[in-house]
Amino acid sequence: MKVLFMFSTRFAYTPVSKTLEESEDVEIKKHDFENIQTAFIHVESADEGDRLSSVETKLLKNLKWVSRKNNTNTILLHSFAHLSESKATPSTSKMLIDNVEKRLRNSGFIVHKTPFGYFHDLEISAPGYSLARVFKSF
Repeated sequence: MKVLFMFSTRFAYTPVSKTLEESEDVEIKKHDFENIQTAFIHVESADEGDRLSSVETKLLKNLKWVSRKNNTNTILLHSFAHLSESKATPSTSKMLIDNVEKRLRNSGFIVHKTPFGYFHDLEISAPGYSLARVFKSF
């Protein structure tokens, strides 16, 4: 798994085009957030199977840690299959993101997700300090 954590003072997205036929249809409208911890998540083929539970837990722990360091309890999960050439199946990636969402909510976080299987227009305003951008590879 590869993940880019980016804290944003403002983060907005608008779904633009559906890239996976099996994804649900969504309303094309802008979503705007302030002071939000984003996670650009890339699940790799090596993460499938027995390893999936381990990378899910590592993602969860790192998300909680970086969110607390950035003084926010609001998180946006974004499937981002552009951090590695190796890709898990879409169903595996979606399942992992859905599981992390549930676990974060159970821990008291406010969680949002970009629609899975879409390209999005993004607007990001991120401060320039070290913990505003963190890359991890599990």
